[in-house]
This record gives sequence, structure tokens and C-alpha cells, in this order.
Amino acid sequence: MRAFRHRLNRFREDATLAHSDTAEPTRRDFLYIATGAMGAVGAGALAWPFIDQMNPDASALALASIEVDVSAVEEGQSITVKWRGKPVFIRYRTETEINEATSVPIGDLPDQLARNSNLPDGAEATDANRAAEGMEQWLVQVGICTHLGCVPLGSSGDFGGWFCPCHGSHYDTAGRIRKGPAPENLLIPPFEFVSDTTIKIG
Repeated sequence: MRAFRHRLNRFREDATLAHSDTAEPTRRDFLYIATGAMGAVGAGALAWPFIDQMNPDASALALASIEVDVSAVEEGQSITVKWRGKPVFIRYRTETEINEATSVPIGDLPDQLARNSNLPDGAEATDANRAAEGMEQWLVQVGICTHLGCVPLGSSGDFGGWFCPCHGSHYDTAGRIRKGPAPENLLIPPFEFVSDTTIKIG
């Protein structure tokens, strides 16, 4: 009888241990999970306004593309417009300026890429690749020096194009870097002529 009770007690102890090893989640476990989930939702709700403010507002989206009337620009003149917060130079080049740019061998250029958003990245920096096809007298380019972001002066420098007074970069009449620390040609934004006198940028 004593042996039977001993075995019965041992069986109960084993059953208790087995039950404690596979215990179902308690109320405390549920509270931990619920609290963590609510914390994650709260953090997301708190972060959303900061994330959303980084999206461009309606006025910025409206300037994603602009149309510029160049009918009043005469040969040899330039105008500067603002596109996406950047200055864009639009120049009606003279025949002399075009000939000067065309005569430069590609091998003489520090940057031999067109830097034209309308062309593949590997396009050569020829004058034709820097201008609009059929409208080669017009040059449209972002007016920011590719060295440290200054705004170059037009009809200046050793090559009659643009000159950056900050650190002495000289660009030619096609906006290509010819001398100075700038590593790249002036960038050509995406643009097209929607009429003979209207340029759409962007």
C-alpha cells in the first residue's frame, strides 16, 4: 500500500511538472503582447506627420515642369528661369558661338559626356548633343557650377561661355567645362520645344 501511494504521488508530481512546461499563455502574456502592439501603432502614428512633411507640397508639384516663352529673346541673349528651385539658363546662341562649340574635338574636353537628360548617359559631349535637335541655336542648361554649386556668369570666361567666380571654372559656348576645378559639364535638364517659341522644361 505504501508503495502504491508513493507511486501515485510521484505520478502527480510528474503530471504537475508536465503541465507547467506546456502552460497556455496567461493574462500577463496577453497584456505584454497587447502593450507592444499598441506601442508600435502609436510610434507609427507619431512618425507619420514627420514622414509626410517630406513629400513635396502642391506648389512644388506644380513646378515639376514649366513652360517658357522665348519669343522675346534675341540672338546673343540669355534669360534665367527658375525650375524646381534651380536657375536654368536659356541662351539664343549666335552662329559664331555654335561654330566655336562645334569645332572643339571631343578629346580636348575634360568631361566628354553630354550630361543631357534627354540622351543616354554615354552620349558624347558634342555641340549637337548639348542642344535640341533642329533647334541648335538654343541652349538650355541648369545654371549651377558642377564644382561646388555656385551660379556661373554668362558670356564670360576664357571660352566665351560661362565663368564661375567662386573657384574659376570656365565653360564654353555649349556649357562644357574647359578649365578649372569643375568635374562635369553644366547639366542639361529634360526639355522640349512644344512650339517654335515655347520650351517645356521638366
